[in-house]
Amino acid sequence: MKKEYIMNTYGRFDVTFTKGIGTKVYDTEGKVYLDFVSGVAVNCLGHSHPAIAKTLADQSQTLMHVSNLYWNDKQLMLAEKLAAHSHHHQVFFSNSGTEAVETALKLARKQGKIKGGKDKNVILYMENSFHGRTLGALAVTGQEKYQKDFMPLMSGLKTVKFNDPVDLAEKMDESVCGVILEPIQGEGGIITVSPVFLQKARELCDQYQALLIFDEVQCGIGRTGKLFAYENFAVQPDVICMAKGLGGGFPIGATLAKKEAAEAFAPGDHGCTFGGNPLACAVALTVLEELLEKGVLENTIQQSKYLVDQLSKLQEKHTVVQGVQGMGLMLGLGLIIQGKQLVQKCFEKGLLLVGAGEKVVRILPPLNVTQEEIDEAVAIIDAALSEL
Repeated sequence: MKKEYIMNTYGRFDVTFTKGIGTKVYDTEGKVYLDFVSGVAVNCLGHSHPAIAKTLADQSQTLMHVSNLYWNDKQLMLAEKLAAHSHHHQVFFSNSGTEAVETALKLARKQGKIKGGKDKNVILYMENSFHGRTLGALAVTGQEKYQKDFMPLMSGLKTVKFNDPVDLAEKMDESVCGVILEPIQGEGGIITVSPVFLQKARELCDQYQALLIFDEVQCGIGRTGKLFAYENFAVQPDVICMAKGLGGGFPIGATLAKKEAAEAFAPGDHGCTFGGNPLACAVALTVLEELLEKGVLENTIQQSKYLVDQLSKLQEKHTVVQGVQGMGLMLGLGLIIQGKQLVQKCFEKGLLLVGAGEKVVRILPPLNVTQEEIDEAVAIIDAALSEL
């Protein structure tokens, strides 16, 4: 198959996959790989999950798409379910994480104008963060390597040192309409927000009438063992951005907000042609059913404890391993060498992993992973480390 027709935007491995079942994917040569990337936290139920496949077949024969000029039943059902399992009230549906973030940024700007006029338009974002590659989301991504070739970006922004409450307080004032952060920085190296920093962010947003926005695109939808990542902390955001795991492999994004924040939008303020289509929403409903009612969240917690224990044993055995970080099944293996070296070795041995920053390797198995599959993955990592 010719590859020159695809734009050169990814540093891809020299492999083409044709099939996936559970935690396994198969290439054109028939080689089997254990997938602990999960589409970068997308395939929360693994590949070709029978419940998702059935939903896709059934819904595609009923109603796939209808304009948002009209209501559709699956969109209404999904919105109600997300609200019922959170402390939030209204949702806007899109197709991806970066779109979910763009929605949140627009919501913060609109809310700011309502609360403080045209000068209340500044958004604070974190150093080392990642929120997407569209221009707005890119502008609040705190990594110059992603931004430098696309300047100038959106104005009215300030960076904050992640987990530094003093710096946050110094940057906060009446001009701020929103603060955006990842409860666990993914691309930045699997760095969890500190409770002290989070509490300060909540207090300052309340004081200055700014929206606190959580980007849970990677760390949400069961990845930490809770449906929403914010449930692990004693702080509720005003807005949650989600995507990835919500569709279990089918594209969908969502921006969930508390009522006061959501009501800033009026007809015409925002829109999305494919957002909330019946097919995507039906799949998301199936994913939530599996997570909430079929024991997948409980499995995430159980297997996380086991995986962390096994990875910690690798730290005792291999001097290049510095530690294990993260939550649930969003884990990072800290190294003293370049993470891409371990990722490449594991790929050669049939295990898919992905880097996070220069010296962290992300481990993102499906949330229904088994202990036996973890043992297989850890054995490959162990063998790869022995060769580095």
